[in-house]
Amino acid sequence: MTTPDVMDRVRVLFADQLNLARGKYLPSAFARSGHARFCAGVYAVTYSRDLVAAPGAGVETGLPDVEGVFDPKALRTGWEPNTQIALADVHDAEGPSGLCGRSALKKVIAKWQARGLNPMVGLEGEAYIFQRGEDGKWVPYDTPGAFVYGTGPFTDPAGLIDEVWAVAQSIGVNVESFNSEYDSPQFEMTLGYTDALTACDNFFLFRTMARELLYRKGYLLSFMPKPIAGLAGSGLHVNLSFLDEHGKNVFADSTGKDQLSDLVKGCIAGLLHHHEAMCGIIAPTVNSYDRLTPASLSGYWANWGYDHRGVAVRVSAETGKAARIEHRVGDCAASPYFATAAILNAALLGVENGYALPPAETGDGLETVNTERHVPVNLADALEVLKKDTVLTEAVGQMLIDNFIAIKQAEIGELEGKDAQALFDYYCHFL
Repeated sequence: MTTPDVMDRVRVLFADQLNLARGKYLPSAFARSGHARFCAGVYAVTYSRDLVAAPGAGVETGLPDVEGVFDPKALRTGWEPNTQIALADVHDAEGPSGLCGRSALKKVIAKWQARGLNPMVGLEGEAYIFQRGEDGKWVPYDTPGAFVYGTGPFTDPAGLIDEVWAVAQSIGVNVESFNSEYDSPQFEMTLGYTDALTACDNFFLFRTMARELLYRKGYLLSFMPKPIAGLAGSGLHVNLSFLDEHGKNVFADSTGKDQLSDLVKGCIAGLLHHHEAMCGIIAPTVNSYDRLTPASLSGYWANWGYDHRGVAVRVSAETGKAARIEHRVGDCAASPYFATAAILNAALLGVENGYALPPAETGDGLETVNTERHVPVNLADALEVLKKDTVLTEAVGQMLIDNFIAIKQAEIGELEGKDAQALFDYYCHFL
């Protein structure tokens, strides 16, 4: 008996609040309608599939349907045979769902565009690679000569980077750089700078593709914030600037020392003002707070500086078209849509509300800093701070925040008392 060829099909995907790539395969003919139905219960479960009566998920009303709505004329090339990708927004009976992170991102983009500015974003993600040990358990990928900014066979003996990069190009995702990072076998992946929605779409697809590709080859690409105790954590750095109606980067002439524009100052001030509360969104796992510690270059402190990697918000040394600010606090456990929506909203609140900008960091960020404010010590505290920051939660979307907090509180309960290995086992196949 022979196996028939896979039919032409469309893989409909969306990122939920856990940053899982939820989806369905549809025959191409069925995808012409531009929608696929899902159960709202995807917003009512933890990673361990525990059902939670989270706001908006419809647990109390029988878990009704929602729809993944997409443009059938805007399908993207997939990495599986005979498969195209549809990136969907989640809708309920009233239109775009308040639970949809991609829709939340679109809303804040529209707010900035109403000011004549188009947000531009570049995402840098970090991750570790694991392989199977003799006992079948995941162990670090054997990279005998890896070091910071390492490339070549001593850094990547199996040529995994080459394969991921080639597939990324084939599906239209522009990889700007790829190299080993601080600890072996950690890698940094920087995608091309583009408009905020496309940047998040590309990162979501890249992350999904790279994990699936390597898993089929017997490797685990883990974006856990701190998968190996004692080694460096893995972050998600969000680079941000804006184009005006003429396509000019409005940061171009206003990020040098002592010449920050009011727009740049407002954005930085907003990110620092909401520093603690944003952690609940952009550092969203129990494991995230093993990474966010003092002297870790992770954005622990509520500070900013010029070309300084020991701060939360770094003003890049590059000028002209490449001028930007870099938010360094988050990690890749967060949905890129949800995280970027939070960052863009916080920056906008800083501009709109005229938050005061503290002086630039003059310490090294390791042993000396200019501030006493820092991220919460754990996810539970971060969620409590997020809940109280109603200015930010209302800007991002109250239903999305309330649902997210309920799911994450249940996740905290599931992991109470677990050791580092148990945390790894809980998260590794999802992150």
